[in-house]
Amino acid sequence: MLKNDIAITPELIKAHGLKPDEYQRILDLIGREPTWTELGIFSAMWNEHCSYKSSKKWLKQLPTKGARVLIGPGENAGVVDIGDGQAVVFKMESHNHPSYIEPYQGATTGVGGILRDVFTMGARPIAAMNALRFGAPDHPKTRHIVAGVVAGVGGYGNSFGVPTVGGEVEFHPRYNGNCLVNAFAAGLLKTDEIFLSEAKGVGMPVVYLGSKTGRDGMGGATMASAEFDDDSHEKRPTVQVGDPFAEKLLLEASLELMASGAVIAIQDMGAAGLTCSAVEMGAKGNLGLTLNLDKVPTREPGMTAYEMMLSESQERMLMVLHPHLEEKAEAIFRKWGLDFAIVGETTDTLRFVVEHHGQVMADLPIKDLGDQAPEYDRPWVEPKRQPVLAAADVPAPQDYGRALLDLVGSPNQSSRRWVWEQYDHLIQGNTVQRPGGDAAVVRVERPNGGHAKGLAFTCDVTPRYVEADPYEGGKQAIAESWRNLSAVGALPIAVTDNLNFGNPERPEIIGQFVHALKGVGEACIALDMPIVSGNVSLYNETNGEAILPTPAIGAVGLMDDVTRTIGVALAADGDVLVLIGDTTGWLGQSSYLYELHGREEGAPPPVDLAAEKRHGDFVRAAVIDGRVTAAHDLSSGGLLVGVAEMAMAGAKGARLLLPETEVPLHAFLFGEDQARYVVTAAPEDASRLIVDAAMAGVPATAIGAVGGDSLTLGGLLTVSIDALSQRHESWMPNWMSAA
Repeated sequence: MLKNDIAITPELIKAHGLKPDEYQRILDLIGREPTWTELGIFSAMWNEHCSYKSSKKWLKQLPTKGARVLIGPGENAGVVDIGDGQAVVFKMESHNHPSYIEPYQGATTGVGGILRDVFTMGARPIAAMNALRFGAPDHPKTRHIVAGVVAGVGGYGNSFGVPTVGGEVEFHPRYNGNCLVNAFAAGLLKTDEIFLSEAKGVGMPVVYLGSKTGRDGMGGATMASAEFDDDSHEKRPTVQVGDPFAEKLLLEASLELMASGAVIAIQDMGAAGLTCSAVEMGAKGNLGLTLNLDKVPTREPGMTAYEMMLSESQERMLMVLHPHLEEKAEAIFRKWGLDFAIVGETTDTLRFVVEHHGQVMADLPIKDLGDQAPEYDRPWVEPKRQPVLAAADVPAPQDYGRALLDLVGSPNQSSRRWVWEQYDHLIQGNTVQRPGGDAAVVRVERPNGGHAKGLAFTCDVTPRYVEADPYEGGKQAIAESWRNLSAVGALPIAVTDNLNFGNPERPEIIGQFVHALKGVGEACIALDMPIVSGNVSLYNETNGEAILPTPAIGAVGLMDDVTRTIGVALAADGDVLVLIGDTTGWLGQSSYLYELHGREEGAPPPVDLAAEKRHGDFVRAAVIDGRVTAAHDLSSGGLLVGVAEMAMAGAKGARLLLPETEVPLHAFLFGEDQARYVVTAAPEDASRLIVDAAMAGVPATAIGAVGGDSLTLGGLLTVSIDALSQRHESWMPNWMSAA
């Protein structure tokens, strides 16, 4: 008989994030009033964070298949073939709400969760990244949140032993009440050793592995599916607590157990903890599942069934094992000092049954909890698009040198060294391209020897673009990731996304979402970059103000020979700088307009996907063939900022030529036209490169030469590289150390 100690009231239903019609759906499905534990289970499984009930309709339209794709969306992480019997496993996920409430623990557990998603598939993690967005620098909470989040990311990744090789950090007032912490992880495995979460077989033991269950993280998934308000600090108990050393032990024990042949299915206990992991395993395998909570290892006395089912304590796994290998599996986990407990079994009933102290606390149809969660077609409206902004409507600087210094020293264009130097980006010894360039590159040894391959990683999106035109902004996020990977000589092979938006019950928010995904999808098809995994984070708003729409893109590229990669640093005096791509001087939504004039106006630059493909293929081939000595994609800040970044990275000056163009000079120098790169080549190679570009239909123009200790432009601009570097490097440490 079902046991229920608490009366189900309208107030209790609302507190669980369930709408009246959703509760009625529960009544119709089970034919009775749910128990308190069952209400908690439905709340966990049917919230936005776990069920994607507002986004599922649109996610189905994204391109997820490709020649290299082995496992697409639906598993813990995507898996992509990289040849030689090897595959890269990767995913990106959000931990936004917890990181705003408790920055350090929110960030640490975000990193821990994404790492578990990767090694749950059987992969050893080889790289991590993060995309971080914070409120205005002058907001009273921003500095505290930045300090906590960065310390949390570094504290977990460094202790666990995975290099944090890249990412983004940006500031904007629209994140004042809701920061974004998007974590990415990638790992390596053999293509014939992929582990899935689908349970198989009746009467198979269901085993709890890892750390003990506590009361931390209670209702975290439900909290992540609601707007914030002025009382968000009171939600601190819903933030999980991470232990990277326990996770390292869990990694090694899990990989050893997988190698033993004992594992049938495996699922990380992430959002909604034991509930989500158990239901997903059973539902995917068309099986029922019975849990006996008396067997669950706990670290706090007197925990109820409700608490155990909804706890989001970290560093835990759920597995279905072969029955005759239970003792072998237990010995492995005991050796690593981790809990091992048989807590249930699979059944043929299609029921999810939870028992505690001899009482049945839940008895629910398992498919309705997982596969049959509500799916909404939310009403939406066409996004309001900004008109094109003419260059003549944007003032030119009176002093180009001062403008450049102010731009490279601004909050969003300044160096992020203060951040990434807190991360161990060299551990494991395979990092080839470090943070600070277009993309990180990690060495991958071939199983049978020979020259090493390379995997490149980047995170990209320009939220101002998406706000002004979600369709073009979505395209641009994919296009910029394509350029970043191409610039280091990597072939872009696949994408993971983290779609951060406001309240989906507002038609204008879903309008942004729909059009951003349309742009993302079209760009992925045109550039052959299928989306193999991802995450949707909605309700990112506080007191009715939404964040900027932020569909963050994590992209992965492949190099056949890692020694062919190059970076952004100017390499040799006399090298010729060559601009790849057309320049119209697009200043709408530009960094120049925002950082120097405080204006967010105009349409974002349009993205020509055919040009992106053509230009990227040309630049990548030039890098691989050794025809260029440095390469940098042009995006935020435009041409002059891009060249300045190359000069600072190489500690070398450059002499730029005044352009022969009808485009206003300030628009030519600071405009953010897409499909553009700056590459450098030895003088004897540059002329041929320009000719070959023309034959390939790629615009290419010599714009100057490397040399000296200053960046110069005719008689208009002379700025020493030391002055540029001092401004570029000083903003963030000065701001963080300010009282």
